[in-house]
Amino acid sequence: MAGHAISPATPVWGAARDTFESVSPATGEVLATFPVDGEREVAAAVRRASEAAAWWAGLGFDDRKLRLLAWKSHLTRYMGRLARQVHDETGKPLDDATLEIINTILHLDWAARHARSVLKPHRVPSGLLMYNHSAMLEYQPLGVIGVIGPWNYPVFTPMGSIGYALAAGNAVVFKPSELTTGTGQWLVQSFGEVLSEVFGDTQPVLQLVTGLGTTGAELARSGVDKIAFTGSAATARKVLAAAADALTPVLAECGGKDALLVDADADLDAAADAVAWGAMSNAGQTCVGVERVYVAEAVYHPFMEKLSEQLSKLRPGEDDGASYGPMTLPGQVDVVERHVADAVARGGRAAAGGLDSVRAPYVDPVVLVDVPADSAAMREETFGPVVTVTPVPSLADAVRLANASPYALGSAVFTKRRRAGLQAARALRAGMTSVNSVVSFAVVPALPFGGSRESGFGRIHGPDGLREFSRAKSITRQRMRPVIRTTTFRRDSRDMDRLVRLVTVLHGRLYQPRRRGRRQPARALA
Repeated sequence: MAGHAISPATPVWGAARDTFESVSPATGEVLATFPVDGEREVAAAVRRASEAAAWWAGLGFDDRKLRLLAWKSHLTRYMGRLARQVHDETGKPLDDATLEIINTILHLDWAARHARSVLKPHRVPSGLLMYNHSAMLEYQPLGVIGVIGPWNYPVFTPMGSIGYALAAGNAVVFKPSELTTGTGQWLVQSFGEVLSEVFGDTQPVLQLVTGLGTTGAELARSGVDKIAFTGSAATARKVLAAAADALTPVLAECGGKDALLVDADADLDAAADAVAWGAMSNAGQTCVGVERVYVAEAVYHPFMEKLSEQLSKLRPGEDDGASYGPMTLPGQVDVVERHVADAVARGGRAAAGGLDSVRAPYVDPVVLVDVPADSAAMREETFGPVVTVTPVPSLADAVRLANASPYALGSAVFTKRRRAGLQAARALRAGMTSVNSVVSFAVVPALPFGGSRESGFGRIHGPDGLREFSRAKSITRQRMRPVIRTTTFRRDSRDMDRLVRLVTVLHGRLYQPRRRGRRQPARALA
């Protein structure tokens, strides 16, 4: 995501304490003023969180589940208010903001209900050599998690870390984007209200720190037990550098240049609809949004006709009838304009929209074709309502071109052939792939979400997301004396002789795969 590279939030310097203003991207109206928290404020929040973390972990899975499910119910009852807050700060339509909150509710419910089964202590086989021991594995909370959130999905994305970290037994210090600080404040306050009013709890398990990039840097170097960051790859590198002194581990969910592949036998209406939504919803400001499309040559022209028809119905704006809202980050308008201009200058052309589509703070849908592979629009994350479409000879060629990107986050494949779709999905290096749909993997709570390369590392959501905020603890317990002594200076030659003979009998035969029809005898080495 491109969310933390530039800040349009207006700082106010010279006061007793520095502040910044949250501004509506659609109207320029000042929505609220927040303090810029520095080293002292961040350190104090982390200290409080450390004490709260011990209490929260001590509650156990069942009591934490009760509190998280109560919070989920609160979010559900007041989703209209939260959706309005998201709309005001990001400009996205209310329906889209509501959909984001609903997805958040589903994930929070899953994390609360499944934390015990994923993380609880369980026995594991100890093996023949250690048969006299019982072996156990469990996952313990890390302690305090620092979450640095983005502005494009200010509820769903950070809650993928916050909800799962809390379910795993950690306390959280949350630094929302300066563009959506009000949304972050709403989330933190609502959790505190649920704990105090329903359960009588006063521990600061989830806290808010506010500010610009410097505040995020302070959180990264504050000595928290892990940082969960969402934003651009460039900013991720700065977070990693800040966290390095304390060897703080970082989960980084960065940008994407997601590809959608259309096979010759695909349902073109469904594929065109998916591209329109995947590329243009939220004004294209989606890390797993569709930015590149590779279409089989045999259906390229009919696909383009259907896509053009879909896009002709879309219109950005602030009113209730708008398809999507403004560019939330003003500086991103310049990126969109640069990518479109570069593509055209290199021989590409606009099949829909063009440079005239850029009219800040809005950008009309843009479709670029005949774009060289080395252009900015093909290599860099655009993060706007712009998509490139390229004809390819086959699905295999589409996979190869999709994998040529330095990003590896999400992807999609459209084909009626089940085996071909799964083969293409497995061949794509992206961390997630949907077949005959778009972005559906993000809505399944049991599936991990994340990528690799320039798209970051680590996973949120699902069992992997719970374990991401835990540390594995291995425990063995000797149940009886060993027949063969190994880890002792009392070991003698008879022990070693028994051990060597046992291992030779069990593992010395040459492995031969069993062939169909008859069993093949293993042949010993000469």
